[in-house]
This record gives sequence, structure tokens and C-alpha cells, in this order.
Amino acid sequence: MSAAPLSVLMVCLGNICRSPTAEAVLRQLVQQQRLAAQIAVDSAGTSDWHVGEAPDQRSIAAGQRRGYDLSVLRARQVQASDFHRFDYILAMDAQNLLALQRLSPPAPRAKLALLLDYSQRSSELREVPDPYSHNSAAFEQVLDLCEDACAGLLQHLQQLQPLSLPVSTSND
Repeated sequence: MSAAPLSVLMVCLGNICRSPTAEAVLRQLVQQQRLAAQIAVDSAGTSDWHVGEAPDQRSIAAGQRRGYDLSVLRARQVQASDFHRFDYILAMDAQNLLALQRLSPPAPRAKLALLLDYSQRSSELREVPDPYSHNSAAFEQVLDLCEDACAGLLQHLQQLQPLSLPVSTSND
């Protein structure tokens, strides 16, 4: 984890579908805005079922179709230290938010919330549905929701703490 001024942890159950997708989407948005030195992004799961594994192949394939590389990510489980390392810990659904609230130590640094709290669309969905037991359309829906909410989150972070582009020392 870098010493970026702001840090975000995306969380789902196994850290192989939704949270790595959200991590890849936000990471790319941050890089496109040239804010990688100022916003660190990671993901984890509340369970230990898939620790060390790559994301689900369907998540990787859906991400690749939109220009996201999930193949380099590996699942890990939420650690007690994460509540003090991150500014935001964003759950994909209410079940994982509840699990995070139970795991949270007293007085955490991290703000716990649902990722879709940052959605820019008016939608009845408050949770990113788990695509694991569904077809490829469900993985596309996860990407749609993550793209929308991550754009809203980045906008929120930029309003909360003005972030500046790095100063260029070359003649580009």
C-alpha cells in the first residue's frame, strides 16, 4: 500500500468478482486523471475462500472487453489493520457491510459504506449483485454499476480533498 493521501478498499465476499472489478475500474479512473500518487486502491474479501487466487475468469473477460486488466489481481481477506490503513472501505452489498461493521475495531480510520452510495444514477439498486452463479450478462451489469459508482466516488474524493495533477518536469 502506498502512502497516498487517500485510500480506498473495495470489499465483497470472496474477492474474485465484484471487488476486484471495482478495484480495476477505480484504479483506471485514478490513472486516467493522473492521480495514482494521491489515491491508492485495493480490494479484499470478508471470507478466506479464495485467498491468493486470480479473479473469476468471467470477471477477467468482462473487464478485458472494456479495457480493464483484472488478471494481475489476487484475492486477499480483509485484515484488522485495513480499518486503520484505508480512508474508505466500500462493500458491494449489505451482507458484507454488516460483516465489515462486525470486524471493525473501535475508532477506525476508515469510513464504511456501500459502493453504490456513490452512484450517479438514480437507481433502485443499492447493492452490486453477486454475478458468481449467473451468466456473462451479470458480469457486465457489475461493470456498469462499478463504472458509475467509481466515477461518482472519484468526483466525491476530488470535492472532499482537492487533488492536483503532478507537476511535469519534462517538456511534454
